[in-house]
Parts: sequence; C-alpha cells; structure tokens
Amino acid sequence: MPLLTSFDLQCRNAPDRPALIEGERRLSYREVMLNSERLAAHLASRIEPGARIALALDRGIDAVIAILSVLRCGACYIPLDIKNPARRLRFIVDDAVVHCIIGRGNPPEWLDTPALWLDIDRLPESAQSYYPPAATDPEALAAILYTSGSTGTPKGVALSHRALHNFADWAARTFKLNADDRIASLAPFHFDLSVFDLFSSLSAGASINFVPAGLTLSPSRLTAWLREQRITVFYTVPSLLGFIVLKGGLTEQPLPDLTTLLFAGEVFPTPQLKKLCELLPDTDFYNLYGPTETNVCCYWPVDRARLDVDQAIPIGHPACASELKIDAETSELWVKSVNNLSGYWRQGRLTEALEDGGYYRTGDKVSLNERGEYCYHGRLDRMLKCSGYRVEPAEIEALILQCPEVANCAVVGIDDSASGQRPAAALVLHPGGQLNGIVKTVKQALPAYMQPCRFSVMDALPLLDNGKTDYQTLQRQLERH
Repeated sequence: MPLLTSFDLQCRNAPDRPALIEGERRLSYREVMLNSERLAAHLASRIEPGARIALALDRGIDAVIAILSVLRCGACYIPLDIKNPARRLRFIVDDAVVHCIIGRGNPPEWLDTPALWLDIDRLPESAQSYYPPAATDPEALAAILYTSGSTGTPKGVALSHRALHNFADWAARTFKLNADDRIASLAPFHFDLSVFDLFSSLSAGASINFVPAGLTLSPSRLTAWLREQRITVFYTVPSLLGFIVLKGGLTEQPLPDLTTLLFAGEVFPTPQLKKLCELLPDTDFYNLYGPTETNVCCYWPVDRARLDVDQAIPIGHPACASELKIDAETSELWVKSVNNLSGYWRQGRLTEALEDGGYYRTGDKVSLNERGEYCYHGRLDRMLKCSGYRVEPAEIEALILQCPEVANCAVVGIDDSASGQRPAAALVLHPGGQLNGIVKTVKQALPAYMQPCRFSVMDALPLLDNGKTDYQTLQRQLERH
C-alpha cells in the first residue's frame, strides 16, 4: 500500500476533522490535502520523480505539508535541522546532491547554490490545486535521515516507502490509534521517532498537536500543556520523561487523558520509570527499541508488576514482523525487517548496508531472558546515545584533530542525568596550544547534542598494552574530573 493511501482515505471520509494543530493555527484534513496538493503540483513542475528534496523548516504544520507534498510527487524528503551549524548543513546538502530545498524567506548564507531554494510562502498563484499521488515503487526512497557517522561525517540512512509504511501501519494497529486520538509531536523530523508522529497519526485520522518550542526546558509547563490539550498519545525519549518525573508536577496536575506513552532512543532507568508509572496509573507504557536503520524492531509493553529498581527493563519481543537473531560469538543483535534501510546514502548514491540475507547488524549486545524476551546490554562499539540522538565519538574526534593545536584526542561518553550520556573530550595539545580556539571550532561545526560537555587537557592519553587508547580508563578519569 502506498505511504499516503491511508491519509488520502481519511481526507475523503472525514475532511473536516482536525489534522494539524500548532498553537492557534488549526488545519483540517481537507485543508492539509489542498495545501499539500498545491505544493506538490509546483514541485512536480521543477523536479523529476525520485528527486531528493531537503526541508529547511521548523517542526510544525508547514514542514508536514512539505513532507506530504514531496511524497505526493514521487520525490524523497531530507529533513534538515536548521539549528545545526552551517558547515554541517552544507555537508548534508552537498552529500545528498539535492534537487531542491524548501524553506522560508530568502536563501540562507550557508547555501552555495541559491537557485535550489524554494520559498514556501512564494508559490506562484497559478499553481494548480489538485495533484493525485504519483505512482511510486514501494522500494523507492521516501526519506533520508542523516545521523552521526563513525567515519567522521554525517551519514544518510535511506528509507523506502515500504519501510516507512510497514512501521507506521504496525504502530497504528498495535497502539490502537483512532480518529479521537490527539498525538503530541515533539520529535524533530530528522529523528526517526517522527515517523510515528506523522504517518501513524495521519493514517488513523488522529490530530497531530505540535509541542511548543521551549517546553522541554520547563517540565511543569510541558505537563500543563499535555493536560490542556488533552493529549492521548505521546512518543518521546526517556531523558525527557525522567525530567518530568522530577519536576513535572504530576501530583498536582495529573494527565487523565493520556492513554498511551511510548518511549525509545535510550535506556529508561527503572527507578524513574517505576515512579512515572505510579504517577500515571491509568496510562499504558511501551518500551520501543531499534536504531534508525531498522526503526522499531523490538518492543515491550511495560509490566508494572515486574519493575525492579535493581534491574533494567527488557526491550521485549520482535516488532513489525521483524526476524531477530543473536550472533553466537559476540551476542550482537541482527535484524531482518521490512523496516530496514535500503542502504546508506553517500555522495549522491546508495551504498550497501545489509548483510547477506537482508540482516542489519545493530552493534548492540543483547540476550534472551527466561521469558524469551530480548534484553539490551549496551553497545559493542563506541556509539553514544544523547537524549535519543546517536552520537559517534569518531565524528567529534575527526573534527578536533583537524585543529593544528591538537596532537591527539579521544572522545568518550559519561553519564548525565538529564540526557543519558554526554560526550566528553580528552586532548593532548602541541606546546603552546590553547583550548579556546578548539572549543570555538567545535561549537561552529557540531549541533549542541554532539558538543562535548567537558574538555580535559592531558599530557598523554591512557593506553592499553597493544598501544591503543584505553577508553575505559579514560572514561573513569573524565567522570572523576
């Protein structure tokens, strides 16, 4: 089934039902359809099916209309985090070899080819108002989501129409979404949690309510907003939910309408989850697991009776009809799923990412418990998770090592109560080298969640007997710093 089929069906069957809500602005399913068709018609006049279109828009109604329009004309959307440094945005646009960038206002200074820019507010008046969805191969690319890369640069996870539809349909059925649901949308569109917010919600006829920017910094205001909007379903990261447990004021302002709470992206400490379950006794909780490359491949309906503050919760059972297996030697989880990525997008082309047989190697160590549930035991490589975002230390190291003052560098993750993990950098400087310029370079090149929370200058990095960096010792040293 094409990705937009269920959405189009909702538009025909209940056109006046609210679809998108952002502050005081509300659009019905009919209005979303009309707006997206108009933009799709204009896009189709300047690009070919299969083109890659970047989105330089804030999370919200206009970005959703742009995404639907891109898919409707048979193109592939690439969401940009417009808060990212110019260097990173320029890299993604160049690496993806985009054919168009949808934004607002004049082309930004970081864009080397202004002709690519399309101001969403300045579409020609003559643009037609009807544009049926293009006939699209289910294996055609629908989205490319750029994540932190172990090679020192961001890498694009290329996802097909079939992959996005498979997850969106599974989630809508599993969590019983319906037209009365009000979904809180907080995940940025370059983050894979947004696939649920967008496509599961619209396929079920639910309304998407955009969480106002800034509320994540004030958990009590976020709780009040969830209550005022009568939100029924919320999908977010454990670090934010842990913040709500501590300072959300749920005792004074409970959330009686919240029926379903989904979380993913990082480990949820059991003591915090247990407390949140106590504060929200009538809410169903689900732990969802999976890297961007597989979306959700495992899930666990939280069993409150089994929550033990001394034990981590399981990631549960296969999701989305995934086939899972554990490597006998390394205990690494391998995933075969319709959700799986088509490949990595690098320098304008698709590169292989799957093993023979269609399995994706997650890099995560897992086991099976006595109930046959999968349990997560951390990474086999150095990748970190910060507020649900994937952070590759190698990408940060590659940037820092470009600084002429730096003789050596290593980045590790240290525990952080607010975000799960934060990168921290240890540096060996050449004689006379100063830290200020290095910190400035990092801030100009990396998004905030990738910037080290700590820079420690050392005479030498700790080494193993084989001469390689001793990351475990370094982590202990930085945590004590």
